[in-house]
Amino acid sequence: MRITLTALLAFAAGVLLTLLLHRAAPSLAVAHPASAATASAPAEAASTGQADAAASADESVPDRWPEQGPTPEQVAYAQPRLLHQALAKLGPRVPGAPNLYLLAFAGDGGEDVFHNEVEYAGKLFADRFGATVHPLLLANSPDTLDTRPLATWSNLESALDALSGVMKKDEDILVLYLTSHGDPEHNLLVDLDPLPLDQIGAPDLADILDKRHFKWKVVVVNACYSGGFVPPLKGPGTLVLTAARADRSSFGCGSDSDITYFGRAWLVDALNRTPDFVDAFKQARTEIAQWETRDHLTPSEPQMDVGAGIAEQLARWRSHVKPGPAVTFEPAHAEPIPASR
Repeated sequence: MRITLTALLAFAAGVLLTLLLHRAAPSLAVAHPASAATASAPAEAASTGQADAAASADESVPDRWPEQGPTPEQVAYAQPRLLHQALAKLGPRVPGAPNLYLLAFAGDGGEDVFHNEVEYAGKLFADRFGATVHPLLLANSPDTLDTRPLATWSNLESALDALSGVMKKDEDILVLYLTSHGDPEHNLLVDLDPLPLDQIGAPDLADILDKRHFKWKVVVVNACYSGGFVPPLKGPGTLVLTAARADRSSFGCGSDSDITYFGRAWLVDALNRTPDFVDAFKQARTEIAQWETRDHLTPSEPQMDVGAGIAEQLARWRSHVKPGPAVTFEPAHAEPIPASR
């Protein structure tokens, strides 16, 4: 699903951008319906996926690149440094126990909801589950252009390469959490205007992971139609969780939302009650169904596949974890930002 740009950015860094961000694809046509999710159950969804799709396709909607921030060229140059700095902040591996390495990926920079979710995931895992957890965050957000590496195909591969070099391969667990818009062809939107970024489809993600040896992994795909990621990702040693089945939308994003339904239910609610990812998913699925019934929405039907051995390995990790207190969700912005794509 790699689609090469016929024209890169019209300035002197074009050659470098070609090397660093050398893939591009058209905007996805379908997005999560919008809703407001706060510390309580999300409010009624405000729009449908088709309405969001029209907004996303509207070229008259301005991008959110900050006027006083770094230029696209500077951001492109900074990626190796930012990724190196983020990796250097990972805590030392705790010996004598399975360690958990969280790689969280916020794909769409046009809405704060995905950035909020990834920031919270990093804080939740580190603060609640302790020293055996090592979070690494990739985010497309105008708020973190000079502080976090971008969520791009290239940075995802580089981060996985780096993690595979520090993890104990037969013992440690990779948790890959991806949140963005998704389309009916099972592609994740990777977008931060005006940078040319490539989309990531279900076969692409499976290929990226297959090229690297992670015996134990949890892959969470929070997007519309994300159930289409299950068939290529499932296998021994792998827990796959998705926010919807292959032919359904999920809910809870948009410029008026702080966090998605799935992010609210699985991260904020369920994982603050239990460190068991499978039990947390079951709780989240029930909670989401209740919200969707209340709001008269077509059920998203989140999907789960538990590969051989992963439940037992996660139990070994939990046996070394004494969960801390619940972690409060605090969005990056107190008020919704109206300019979104």
